[in-house]
Amino acid sequence: MHPYRTHTCGELRSQNVSDVVRLSGWVFRKRDHGQLLFIDLRDHYGLTQVVINPDRDFFDACVKIRPESVITVTGQVVKRDAETINTSLPTGEIEVVADEFNIEAPADPLPLHLAGEEDGPEELRLKYRFLDLRRQRMHDNIVLRSHVISSIRRRMSEHEFNELQTPILTSSSPEGARDFLVPSRCHPGKFYALPQSPQQFKQLFMVAGFDKYFQIAPCFRDEDARADRSPGEHYQLDIEMSFATQDDVFAVIEDVLAGLFKEFSDLEVTDPPFPRIPYEEAMTKYGSDKPDLRIPIEIRDVSDLFAESRFQTFKKAVNSGGVVRAIPVKGISDKPRSFFDKLVDYSKSLGSKGLAYLVWMGEMVKGPVAKFLSEEELAGIVSRCDVETGDVVFFVCDKKNVAAKLAGAIRVKLGDDLDIVEQGVYRFCWVVDFPMYELDEETGRVMFSHNPFSMPKGGMESLDAGDPLAVLAQQYDIVCNGTELSSGAIRNHRDDIMYKAFDIAGYSSDEVDDKFGGMIRAFKMGAPPHAGLAPGIDRIVMLLAGETNIREIIAFPMNQRAQDLMMNAPNEVSLQQLRELHIKVNVPKKKSSEER
Repeated sequence: MHPYRTHTCGELRSQNVSDVVRLSGWVFRKRDHGQLLFIDLRDHYGLTQVVINPDRDFFDACVKIRPESVITVTGQVVKRDAETINTSLPTGEIEVVADEFNIEAPADPLPLHLAGEEDGPEELRLKYRFLDLRRQRMHDNIVLRSHVISSIRRRMSEHEFNELQTPILTSSSPEGARDFLVPSRCHPGKFYALPQSPQQFKQLFMVAGFDKYFQIAPCFRDEDARADRSPGEHYQLDIEMSFATQDDVFAVIEDVLAGLFKEFSDLEVTDPPFPRIPYEEAMTKYGSDKPDLRIPIEIRDVSDLFAESRFQTFKKAVNSGGVVRAIPVKGISDKPRSFFDKLVDYSKSLGSKGLAYLVWMGEMVKGPVAKFLSEEELAGIVSRCDVETGDVVFFVCDKKNVAAKLAGAIRVKLGDDLDIVEQGVYRFCWVVDFPMYELDEETGRVMFSHNPFSMPKGGMESLDAGDPLAVLAQQYDIVCNGTELSSGAIRNHRDDIMYKAFDIAGYSSDEVDDKFGGMIRAFKMGAPPHAGLAPGIDRIVMLLAGETNIREIIAFPMNQRAQDLMMNAPNEVSLQQLRELHIKVNVPKKKSSEER
């Protein structure tokens, strides 16, 4: 007999009755019934109830053993009495009566309670993550992640993609976030960078002639944490295709993601082809470039209705280049005043000066701004917003970008507060035609809006047209339920267009050669048109697991301050290590209470 187990703790069934078996696992629960002791024994595969009779010489040891100790038991499988069958357990029709017992590893008192559903304090969960991962929900999430990645690999192989690896130590590049830097021992004063993405390398694979590439790629960005983004590192399904159009990329990704979500969920999934929404339309209708299509509210632009209005607040804003966005909501005129007051307060918490609204109640229109509007303006709003009796229209007025974000946040808030977010579905869409450049409001400098390696729509001609803010990039995002899963683009494969694109963003040709020399040299030697994207593995699994925080589907995540509490990272290193790297540490002094 195997020294540890003949079966797993999730394997035994009624057909095993009378078999002598050996099981090993963790003591999950104990129940002392006086004359009998019951132990729920757990391993990766499931749970089996073990019965300890009081006449056994190891009975007292079993009574004293702490939860989460690792034990091995040998005994006979017996059928449970009808009244004791546990229908919620796959092994619930049987139990094992122990004849032999061995403690493999006793456990100290636990800092976390593992048998219940409560999560416990996050600091403790991360410090003792190896314990936290024993909880069934967390265990299932990590197993789901493994199965999702296996399915992705299979699906990409079916599309004839090659799984190729790219370097982890590379050079620093301006990709939108801070790099993690690694000092070089052999080259004093110089640094490697951990890749924010394999962007340049996967494009070079295309130049090298590999045609279709994918990788489950680790990426490193020194950025702050949030619910859908882990600090430090993340994993993405990195993809690149040669001689590919946008339609070619979309066809592959829609097939992979739709199939993946249908495989691992019972929810309704958008069938390909996914809706395509231009960026400008997404910002106007949804106030976001990652629209949640489950919310049945569409924002309307009503700026033109107020160009000559008696309502000076809207008129002045429109005539000075601002916009007015309307957010129509069906059938909520019966909401109490407190509902509207809370929404106004929420709007102010976002930085708005207020939130105007109109309530249609039969022939009457009520609301704080109703008295300032003419019959023609009200009729225009009714027509533009498809207003009926019982409807309410909220208004946001500000600069275009600010108004879009405010209206988008209020749209999401209304969806949640009114409980009108469609449930049981995964709503996918593409957001396309992003602006190539944007203006830095602090410096007034033109900068890349997203990926600097995207091909501008219209190529060199569009870059020479004069207004960089009017240039659109052949860039696209894929979004599911308001979560951005990936950005991608048709790549810029021409060195002349690349020099021009970076020149507009303030980079000299020498800087481009210095930072992207490998790509420039490659483009000068025959680069195929190519395209790609990189859906985030962490966010895909988060959606499939029904989690709202990305740390719940990462085995060993950092906390919000980018600390690994379990491994005590980051930590100090020895003076000898610093000397080998020719580094002196200059830690900022903490301010005194008087200085603060």
